[in-house]
Amino acid sequence: MLRILLPTDFSDNSLNAIRYALTLFKTSECTFYLLHTYTPAIYRAEYVLHSPAQYGLGDMYQSASETQLENFLETIKKEFDNPKHTFSTHTAFNTLVEEVNEFVDHHGIDIIVMGTQGATGAKEIFIGTHTVHVIKRAKVPVLAIPPEFAYEQPKEILFPTDYEVDYKKEPLRMLLHIAQEHMSSIEVLHASYGYELSDPQKKNKAKLDGILSQTAHLFHDWSNQEVIEAINKFQLKHKSHMLVMIQNKHTFVERLFIEPVIKKISFHITIPFMVIPHFK
Repeated sequence: MLRILLPTDFSDNSLNAIRYALTLFKTSECTFYLLHTYTPAIYRAEYVLHSPAQYGLGDMYQSASETQLENFLETIKKEFDNPKHTFSTHTAFNTLVEEVNEFVDHHGIDIIVMGTQGATGAKEIFIGTHTVHVIKRAKVPVLAIPPEFAYEQPKEILFPTDYEVDYKKEPLRMLLHIAQEHMSSIEVLHASYGYELSDPQKKNKAKLDGILSQTAHLFHDWSNQEVIEAINKFQLKHKSHMLVMIQNKHTFVERLFIEPVIKKISFHITIPFMVIPHFK
């Protein structure tokens, strides 16, 4: 059974991401954990120095959070009646990133699915601050769903890579599960400036080929272009329904969140984006 964490801030974007997750995994036995974190706006020196109970704020915020979460769950259950799915709600006085990491460890979460923006997110922003921090620190794959994205079955999954990774099956388990459940084709894209693959890269590519042996997949080698450029051009020629990347020190994923390079990837940000943690 899959254990899927769904952080929510009760926004429309969050609800859309949850709908995507429930549809994506509709044929899988799953437990979905709806998580809402809160930090009182009055969280200042007087709140830290004195007990929250002194103000009665802790109980007040927790009660409001629990009520909203239960109402949110009722909305979801009315729309999705799937005997394969069970739900659990959790509310916590904590920052989102800290609570997510603790939750992943404690409940053995397989994947996190969340929206890319919060309730007040500007539409021109690719990924909101909270989602960025979760992706950078998560120990399991994070699947980020763009605002107002209408569900499409992921028949074509774009997987850019530089073959600098010693691929292992376990970290790729969610990618394989999604691909096999939806009979997807994984399009492995390697972009370079025309250099020959090194011996380690060739070995890694062969290893990846073996891991994907039970899944339809194709290798694409595009030379004389940057990874971002290759992704955008690939999207123009081949309709992709999901973008999957590994977050490791050799790729541009780390730079993606700290440089203004985001503006250059206007095509692929309109589809769900899954980031797999760095392979250890």
